Amino acid sequence: MRRILPIALLLFVAAAAAAWWYGLPEKLGWLPEARREFVLYGNVDIRQVSLGFRVNGRLSELRVDEGDVVKRGTLLAKLDAAPYEFAVRSAEANAAALRATLDKLKAGPRPTEIAQARAAYDESLADLQNANLAYERARQLRPQGTISEANLDQATAAKAMAAARSQSANEALKLLQEGSRVEDIAAADAQLKAAEATLASARTSLEDTELRAPNDGVVLSRVREDGAIVSPADTVFVLSLTEPVWVRSYLAEPDLGRIHPGMKVSVTSDTAPDKPYEGTISFMSPVAEFTPKSVETPELRTDLVYRLRIVIDKPGPDLRQGMPVTVRPPASAVGR
Repeated sequence: MRRILPIALLLFVAAAAAAWWYGLPEKLGWLPEARREFVLYGNVDIRQVSLGFRVNGRLSELRVDEGDVVKRGTLLAKLDAAPYEFAVRSAEANAAALRATLDKLKAGPRPTEIAQARAAYDESLADLQNANLAYERARQLRPQGTISEANLDQATAAKAMAAARSQSANEALKLLQEGSRVEDIAAADAQLKAAEATLASARTSLEDTELRAPNDGVVLSRVREDGAIVSPADTVFVLSLTEPVWVRSYLAEPDLGRIHPGMKVSVTSDTAPDKPYEGTISFMSPVAEFTPKSVETPELRTDLVYRLRIVIDKPGPDLRQGMPVTVRPPASAVGR
């Protein structure tokens, strides 16, 4: 019995030393908090965009397919543009006609038109003079009975008519000399601006018959085919953007003091654990929420956590939507 006791004690000490060497105290939570590795877990999140046309029409050409890599501004698809080209031509013609009308009002009457009106006025003055002479003769001859009362009445009426024509010709000449009214010019200008707005809208609709990539990315889905009739509510392509790429992670309330926006972190995936990406914490939710099912750490499954967004500075093609990753803050955050 005395021999067994020292042997048992020696085995116990050896087992304790081995456990300590292989990290059993850390696994059981016996080490101080500052000595534990502080890591976060999350999933890659990549933006996807549903692309479609802003106008109705028939698909005449699709230039990309699923899996194609596209750059910002790449032409993806086209609609039959003929109806929109006709609309542009009609709007251009209408705007040109209204612009000519406005220019005519601003320029006023031509010198020849003013000269013609002055000649008509001079002619009316001559007619008025002749009518006055005829009236005077008739008025002098009537008392002698040389002419009848009817002839005097005709001379009187002719005089009045000649005076009215002279007055009308004079007013017409003044109107031409004054030029266009300010109100007429303003009305014509407003009509021209409305026509130009219609033309701009027609040109925009014509440009919208071409669908271009809003950013660099990869075509995920090709929803429509050539010849299909589409409306602005229809999706033609689904594009996965190359950037930005971020990680959605969650942080427990006791660890809030370790993390802050702007902090640089290291992000690794199971696919390439030896190829870390550098990321920046861009957002910390001010509102707590229950731990989502995607968080697998046992300590956080039933706790309230705060959502983090970590933007990958230079993402690579191996980062895929929903991929689980490990986020390691800098060493300064571990000891807090």
